[in-house]
Amino acid sequence: MSKVAFSTAADLSAALASLPECSEDSLVLAKARQDQLTKPQGSLGRLEELAIWMASWQGKEKPQLNKPVCLVFAGNHGVTARGVSAYPAEVTHQMVLNFEAGGAAINQLTKLADAELKVIPLDLDNPTKDFTSEPAMSEEECCAALQAGADAIPQGTDLIMLGEMGIGNTTAAAAVSNAVFGGTATDWIGPGTGVGEEGLSIKRDVVNEAIALHKDRQTTAFECLRTVGGRELAAIAGAVVEARVRGVPVLLDGFIATAAASALVKDNPAALDHALISHVSKEPGHKRLADNLNQRPVLDLDMRLGEASGAAVALLIVRAALATHNGMATFGEAGVSTAS
Repeated sequence: MSKVAFSTAADLSAALASLPECSEDSLVLAKARQDQLTKPQGSLGRLEELAIWMASWQGKEKPQLNKPVCLVFAGNHGVTARGVSAYPAEVTHQMVLNFEAGGAAINQLTKLADAELKVIPLDLDNPTKDFTSEPAMSEEECCAALQAGADAIPQGTDLIMLGEMGIGNTTAAAAVSNAVFGGTATDWIGPGTGVGEEGLSIKRDVVNEAIALHKDRQTTAFECLRTVGGRELAAIAGAVVEARVRGVPVLLDGFIATAAASALVKDNPAALDHALISHVSKEPGHKRLADNLNQRPVLDLDMRLGEASGAAVALLIVRAALATHNGMATFGEAGVSTAS
């Protein structure tokens, strides 16, 4: 059962106003352990940072990965009628069936990384509204999507990876990013499923129209998600909040997952301290998002698939970080002389 409940817009604001912090004691203990392991201090670079980050949010000197879970939320978007994607909206449902049959990239990657995969379709037969003419979701619909995200995290989970599937959702992600961080539509749009110059021009117009229509009300995280987001984006945001309340570290996938989570910093700049960007997407706006969030993604592999594929690959790196952190001997245990 989830620890947060989203019945009204105010519930998200209230949850973001009282987020728990990491365990400073566990952070100090984990850092001290790293300094005692049989290696020059800092020689494992980012692996050391990842292990300490995991320890601080799990509240353990030796963090564990016994039950990592990958959540892929799927939603459909009314704005696809504007021609923003190279694929028709029915592909969302078809890909969900592919996930369930085990045929997608994320199925192979979660199997390799020894993680549970959950695919959560969100009212696919009822796309969100075209947000160039009205808000994408009503307050009730947005709350339901946030709650679906919070409810999707199984009990006992010790890390979650968050991804999505939804034709048209790079346009929604660009609009959310613009709502949160400003700039121009050109700063945030990209090829998505592979649109050319004509498609990019349509995306640019769509985002500009949406921001012009909704900008006056986009003063909160909830309104950024409600007006120009989508059900899967709101669900990702809900899962991020629930994970924070439970002390579960988060690996965000690419542009769309990061954009969805970034809406939360509109209310609380520290809302994503427990979440890392797993990789920098080939989608142009993603690096700009990472810079705005002051984050350095774990990987840079020119990926832009979505469906949490980058997060699943990053999990392998986190496993490497914990294997060395927990399994290496200290200088004292190994009888190795320390540096003078």
